[in-house]
Amino acid sequence: MRLSPATRRRLAIFRQHRRGYVSFWIFLLVFGLSLFAEFIANDRPLVIYFNGHWYFPVLADYSEDTFGSGFMPTEADYNDPELQRTIKADGWMIWPAIPYAYATNVRDLATPAPSPPTWRNLLGTDDEARDVLARVIYGVRLSVLFGFSLTAITSVIGIVAGAVQGYYGGLMDLLCQRFIEIWNGMPELYLLIILASIITPSFWVLLVFLLLFRWMNLTGLVRAEFLRGRNLEYVRAARALGVSDITVMWRHILPNAMVATLTYLPFILSGSVTLLSTLDFLGFGLPPGSPSLGELVAQARANLSAPWLGFTAFFVLGGLLTLLIFVGEAVRDSFDPRRLPV
Repeated sequence: MRLSPATRRRLAIFRQHRRGYVSFWIFLLVFGLSLFAEFIANDRPLVIYFNGHWYFPVLADYSEDTFGSGFMPTEADYNDPELQRTIKADGWMIWPAIPYAYATNVRDLATPAPSPPTWRNLLGTDDEARDVLARVIYGVRLSVLFGFSLTAITSVIGIVAGAVQGYYGGLMDLLCQRFIEIWNGMPELYLLIILASIITPSFWVLLVFLLLFRWMNLTGLVRAEFLRGRNLEYVRAARALGVSDITVMWRHILPNAMVATLTYLPFILSGSVTLLSTLDFLGFGLPPGSPSLGELVAQARANLSAPWLGFTAFFVLGGLLTLLIFVGEAVRDSFDPRRLPV
């Protein structure tokens, strides 16, 4: 695909922003690894070869009697010593690098939970004897996917709303602005507390609820760009030639408006990740037990005698947000028309 000169210039500026460029690749590496969390941290083996047959517990459920008639027809517990001896007697199995999932209770700890870091649990365990490193891997994936989903959907809604306001102006703009002012004054946290008292918020319930209030992030910016762009001569000429409003908005005004809009997306993403962590910390976020970074912060506050929880929460959440901020700075500079590649 042939890139335009403007795109090549922006990519060159982005690469020259060393801090943002390196942060971008570190973030991709961390997020990419978290997408395969089940293959990195799991209490199920990756592969089992038993009695001449192949099994993949990480991908499918098997009952215990699959590995011998002496077992019960219930879901296999691969940490059961008797089941492990039976499998190893006539086969072998390969475990993930971290043999714990985010909800696995670590057995036979040397000290009561929360236990400090050891070679067995590199970041220690929390107060429910769950491996902290496993929960961090799953938590990064959950937080970033939630942030991506919230940012993408709210941005689309906000851009459409701002485009309609700015392009048509007049009464349409006036009514929409008054609605946004009223809607923006709604007590979001209080409504979320009421919602949490009625139902248990899940990933999708929380996402839909936050969509109702977070779609206004880009509306004002896009509205201003469309108010300015609709009076440009080439836009007025296109309308005079009979080009439809949707085509004029999509082809002639939106590309210019997106230049300023795209610079805000990394910062909106970091804000979405922070928002989920804050709600989980306050207890109004995801259901209890979910691998959330905010829940890890709450664990650190509740267990001041376990400093490894606080350090882990600080460095993971702070490092993730720092990477996103650095990437946002690089994107902002690459779209700045005053900057030229060296």
